[in-house]
Amino acid sequence: MTVQFFCPRWGQEHETYDAFCRKVKDAGYDGIEAPVPDDEREKEAMMNALSRYDLLLVGQYYQSFEKDFQQHIAAYEKHLRNLMEAKPVKIDSQTGKDYYSFDQNKALFDLAEKLSAEYGIPVAHETHRNKALFSAHNTQSILEQVPQLSITADFSHWCTVAESLLEDQADALALACRRAIHVHARVGHEEAPQVNDPRSPEWERQLNAHLRWWDAILEHHRERGASTMTVTPEFGPLPYMPAMPYTREPLASQWDINIHMMHLLKQRCR
Repeated sequence: MTVQFFCPRWGQEHETYDAFCRKVKDAGYDGIEAPVPDDEREKEAMMNALSRYDLLLVGQYYQSFEKDFQQHIAAYEKHLRNLMEAKPVKIDSQTGKDYYSFDQNKALFDLAEKLSAEYGIPVAHETHRNKALFSAHNTQSILEQVPQLSITADFSHWCTVAESLLEDQADALALACRRAIHVHARVGHEEAPQVNDPRSPEWERQLNAHLRWWDAILEHHRERGASTMTVTPEFGPLPYMPAMPYTREPLASQWDINIHMMHLLKQRCR
């Protein structure tokens, strides 16, 4: 099985698409994970850079801002279609709201499934705070009721919501690992969704917990004969990245940490 690694656009928005994609290619990634601009000139610049540097795209939906459900689902369809027309290998979607009802969130999942079938592009719904899949226990219930649902595994969020490393939610984790088709490789801890530096020894326990979960996802894909798996090392910039008070100086380099995580996971995938 081939594991493809994607670099997040998040935190690198100050770079032009060409400069960003050149850096990504030189660093050894297979592609980028990014939203697709609505502006046609920006979109053309993005697609040209991806083609120039022979990079793949995981499209990213995060714009779940509307409280009113009818406005929300209309915007959701617009954003998903914009992403799918860029022909990404898959879409990571921060779907729904934690305060929407099951039926409302399921209507969003059903719409994504319909569009996925129309365009032939899989959608992975992200396990993200504030969204439909905000916690381990809630996601377990949804996955049991929606057996076709696929997810992006970002378990750092669940650690924060549960204020634990999910030691007492093994069944929920096992089910989530079986349904994950994309991974956000960020290490969270009991009080926040991102450790300041996963290379630092004080985070060894948290890092090892996440590595076990990611190993389980990859092993499941191997067992079912999948040809590829996609991973985005997704440590973020401020305010995800802790910083010094007053100066707001980041405690570590987002870029360097994500490259470190890519190399660490490449070694484990051999």
